[in-house]
Amino acid sequence: MKKAIRRLPDTEQEVMCALWACEPPATRAEIESILFQTHPMAMTPLLTMLTRLSKKGFLTIRKEGRKGYYTPCITQEEYLASQGRNFIEKLCGGNLSVFANALCGSGLSREELRELRALLERNEL
Repeated sequence: MKKAIRRLPDTEQEVMCALWACEPPATRAEIESILFQTHPMAMTPLLTMLTRLSKKGFLTIRKEGRKGYYTPCITQEEYLASQGRNFIEKLCGGNLSVFANALCGSGLSREELRELRALLERNEL
């Protein structure tokens, strides 16, 4: 089993989502422009967040002069897979039936559930 990736606080997760949406390596300005659409953040808190994420091992920072370039150390898919496994283990007691019931009760439409089933049947997940 792969090592679990720790869950990020919501704001740090937003920053990582913005970084994942960029072509690596990304500049602070590129990350900031994506964040502006969903979670506007001033430059100083963003730089603090990027430094914190680097210390946690989620991204690397390469400095060229005064400019920083940010590259994710894990993919969004790796993060989501780890968090999904953590959800199943911690909140569902490792029981897939409990997870499936929670998923069905989460407000997904019948069409979304059919799509999920089709993806599972075609082994596309």
